[in-house]
Amino acid sequence: MAEDNHPILFMQLVMQNQQIAMMAMGKIKNPVTDKIDRNLEYAKVSIDTLDMLLVKTKGNITEYEEKFLTEALKDLKLNYVDEVERDKAGSTDKETSKGKETTEEKETTEKNPPKEKNAE
Repeated sequence: MAEDNHPILFMQLVMQNQQIAMMAMGKIKNPVTDKIDRNLEYAKVSIDTLDMLLVKTKGNITEYEEKFLTEALKDLKLNYVDEVERDKAGSTDKETSKGKETTEEKETTEKNPPKEKNAE
C-alpha cells in the first residue's frame, strides 16, 4: 500500500470513531436504523479509542493530523460530559418528582383519611 494515502486513511479512522461516538451519544441519527440510538458506554469506548490513538501516534503524525485528532477529541469529550450531565439531571428530576408525589399523596391522605368499615 502506498504511504501517500496514509494521512487520508488516518483522518477517515478519526472521523469514523467520531461519528460512532456522536451516534452513541444520540447527537446524530444512525444511518442504518434512521433512529436516534443512545448508549453512552459505546460513546466512551470510541472516545477512549481516539485517546489511545493520540498517545500511540505521538511523534509519528503530522502537526495537522495531531491537531485534527485533538480537536475531534475535545469536541467529543465536551459533548460526552454534556450528555452525562443531562442523564444526571434527568434522574434527579425523576427522584424529585417521585418525592413530590409521595408528599402529595400524604397530604391527600391526611386531609381525607380512609373511612373505617363497621365491623359487623
